[in-house]
Order: sequence, then structure tokens, then C-alpha cells
Amino acid sequence: MFGTIDQIGHVVEDLDAAVAARLALGIGPWTIFRNSTLHGRYRDAPTTVTIDVALGYQGSVQIELIRPLSHMPSPYAGRRGPHHLAWIVEDLDAAMVGAVKRGLTPVFEAANDAVRVAYLEHPDDRDSYYELIEGDGMRAMMDSGIAAAAAERGGGSVIEIDLSHKAASA
Repeated sequence: MFGTIDQIGHVVEDLDAAVAARLALGIGPWTIFRNSTLHGRYRDAPTTVTIDVALGYQGSVQIELIRPLSHMPSPYAGRRGPHHLAWIVEDLDAAMVGAVKRGLTPVFEAANDAVRVAYLEHPDDRDSYYELIEGDGMRAMMDSGIAAAAAERGGGSVIEIDLSHKAASA
């Protein structure tokens, strides 16, 4: 649809345990973003969602682990396990038009200072989402993670970045 799948996302209950389990399998390195807040719309209603997100790499695929922190309606609420397939796109609006033409329905659109995302679903498969990601430097960040994974061979480095100060200043 949009080329090679860039990311596979999972919603988890315990982010640290999920990262540790994947490190034991040789998936890594990881960058954890704590307290990431997205403002947007879920199923046509305004929402603000705060999540912890871990990004790791296996080969050329980014693995995203998401732990919802807020209880606002969102595509993460009440879900655990495999969640979405995602693509990094240069123009989210144009990609959305293409996705809708292919029969997908937008259900969540949100943004923060670093990224704009859209989750879509297929009317015959509402258990999975398809995510489109737009943001300055997203492709470069992913390429850097892929290179680090190759150099570490699934090594155990974990970098943590707390974004709570960004939420407080927003």
C-alpha cells in the first residue's frame, strides 16, 4: 500500500517488562519515550492521550511498544497485544486520501511537536489498525535505529527520554 512496512506496534501492560522480554530475544536497541502526549480526534471526538512508547529494531523493521497512561478514549484504550502496521510517509494528508480510496476509514488523527499520526481500519477487520506517520526526521531516526541494531546485533542498550516537561509547557 505504502511500500515496505516500517513498523509493527503492540500495546502492552508493562512497558519495561515488554522491552526486557524482547531484549532477551535479541530485539534492540531501544529508545523509550516517557509521557508522550498526543492531541487529536478519536472516532470524531476530541481526545488527548498520554502514552509511554518504546521503539526497538529487528532487521529493517521498527517495533513499537505502547503503554497507555491516560484513560481517555483512544485506539489504545482497553487493548493489549498486536495493534498496528505502520508506514512513515512524507505527506500525511495525501497518504490519507490514498488510504481512503483503498477502503480504509480514519479513526484516530493526532499530533504533538514531533509527529502527526493517523490510524485507519478496514471495515472487514476492526481488530487491527493501519498507521501513517509523518514527522521531520522520522525516516532518519528509523535509519539510525536500524544501523544501531545492526552494529549491536540486537544489543541491550536502552535510552530513556522523559517528555513530561513538554506536556507541562503545552
